[in-house]
Amino acid sequence: MSASGSPRRIPMTVTFLEMTAKPAALPPPLPRGKIAFLKSEHPPVQFYRYLYDAVGSKYFWVDRKKLSDDKLTEIIHAPTNHLYVLYTEGTPAGMAELEMRADGAANIAYFGLTPEATGKRLGFFFLYQTCMSAWAQPITKLLVNTCTLDHPRALPLYQRMGFSPYAREERFVELP
Repeated sequence: MSASGSPRRIPMTVTFLEMTAKPAALPPPLPRGKIAFLKSEHPPVQFYRYLYDAVGSKYFWVDRKKLSDDKLTEIIHAPTNHLYVLYTEGTPAGMAELEMRADGAANIAYFGLTPEATGKRLGFFFLYQTCMSAWAQPITKLLVNTCTLDHPRALPLYQRMGFSPYAREERFVELP
């Protein structure tokens, strides 16, 4: 809450991107060390909340924090929701959440690395694996959005992977 008692709002510009075919980029080399890219089947809600906060707190990810455990469990256990976790040396280093939509599209709802994993050349590898997992499903396009509150390399990373911007909007995030 602000001094006036109203919720604090932070302005941002959201860029919406799409990919209409599998990435043309060559598979990136496997990063050094022990790396695992795993689909989390029916993750416990507290594990999901840990990942969401570990990856997104610096970037004002707050939408899922506003949900009750029951509502969040309903979302993350839906058959159309796929959660992938990147592990380095046995520790969670990132999360990617795919929403498979009825219109034949998939949406990368959340994607990012923990602060400890950022800057270690894992982003392109993780995004490539996420995109290939999405394209392994019967989809016609893959969507993602990023905003000016995200890591400054997020938009260039998506574009390097082959996503093209198709819209921009001015929005705000309302902190709980």
